[in-house]
Amino acid sequence: MELSIIGRHLEQLGEASTTGFAFQCYPIPGEVEVLRVTVEGREELPLFISVSDDQILCISYLWDESQVDPTRRQAMLEAMLDMNIPMPLSAFARLDDWYVVFGALSLNSALADIEHELAVLSDNCLEVIEDMAEFLL
Repeated sequence: MELSIIGRHLEQLGEASTTGFAFQCYPIPGEVEVLRVTVEGREELPLFISVSDDQILCISYLWDESQVDPTRRQAMLEAMLDMNIPMPLSAFARLDDWYVVFGALSLNSALADIEHELAVLSDNCLEVIEDMAEFLL
C-alpha cells in the first residue's frame, strides 16, 4: 500500500465517507515518507501515517513530558495502562518526550478499513485528552 494512494482516497471521499469525516492529507518527505492527515474540525490533532515493509502505522501526538504534572505522572501512567485494552484499535506509546496514541494495520488493509482506523484513532485522541486532563499542567 502506498501513501499516495491512501492520501488520494481520503481526500476524494467527500459524501462517500463511511465515517462522516472529511480528511486533508499532506505528504512529508524525508528518510521515512509520512502522510500528515487532518480530520476536519480536529486540525489540532493531526494523524501521521507511515508504511513499512510489514504494516501501516498511524500515530497521533498527544502531549509532551513538559505538560505532565510531575506529582501526578505515576497516576497518569497507570491510568493509561488501564485504558489501553478498552480503547479500540489504538494503544499508547512514548516517542522521545511525546506521549502518543497509535494503531497499526496490515499492508493488505482495504482503504475503507484505513479510513475507519483513522476515524477511531481521532475519536480516541479526543477521549484520551479529556480523560487525562487532570494529569496535565
